[in-house]
Amino acid sequence: MQDSFDIVTIVFLCLAVFVIWRLRSVLGQRTGSERPPVDPFARRDARNGEPGARKGAPAGQQERAVRPANGDGGNVVHLPGPANDVTGPERPADPDRWKGVAEAGSPIAAGLDAIAALEPAFDAKGFQEGAKAAYEIIVTAFAQGDRKTLKGLLSREVFDGFDRAIGERERRGEVVNTTFVSVDNADIQAVDVQNQIAQITVRFSSKLITATYDVEGKVIDGAPDEVADVGDTWTFSRTLRSRDPNWLLIATESGQ
Repeated sequence: MQDSFDIVTIVFLCLAVFVIWRLRSVLGQRTGSERPPVDPFARRDARNGEPGARKGAPAGQQERAVRPANGDGGNVVHLPGPANDVTGPERPADPDRWKGVAEAGSPIAAGLDAIAALEPAFDAKGFQEGAKAAYEIIVTAFAQGDRKTLKGLLSREVFDGFDRAIGERERRGEVVNTTFVSVDNADIQAVDVQNQIAQITVRFSSKLITATYDVEGKVIDGAPDEVADVGDTWTFSRTLRSRDPNWLLIATESGQ
């Protein structure tokens, strides 16, 4: 029994020695000359032994860069980060940047410059085209009593006024038919920017056919077979740098 126990013990000891030897051959052993682990967020030049990395600085504040493969340090493409968000000198504004929309040096051009300073991608002509589309949508929705469409395009105060007018028309049993022939112009009349809130006033000139019918179907306003020239001055507003790209109608003024 004792001999059997000794043989089993010797077998297990041999297996243990074999396992330890295999582990050492696969994993190796520390000699004191190993390279430290690579920090994937460290600067590439710091890994190569070049100066530049600030020891002890938080990871988010260390400069990160991608250098060309040829080693030329003149072209460094900076990645976004607190250390690289540095605003360079402002380039002089192009005096013709608002050509066709506002005269250079005018208060309107200055207002558009103020918008572009906060949102460089602002396109004044694109705004005019969008204002034309909004004008037609709003006028048509008002004629049809489409409150759902109006609610997304008007400020609360303007919507409440439109809603009251639609309600009074519905109580009288009146119906409005409006057909746009064209929206000829959408001229910017004024621009104001205060505390990142922009307001742009636009004068619309349009041609449309409109007629209002009473409960008996008689025309009580306008004419169903005449094209009328209509002029409206509307003011749109938007908080700049906000995620919402929509401009809301905040004021209206009708007149030829």
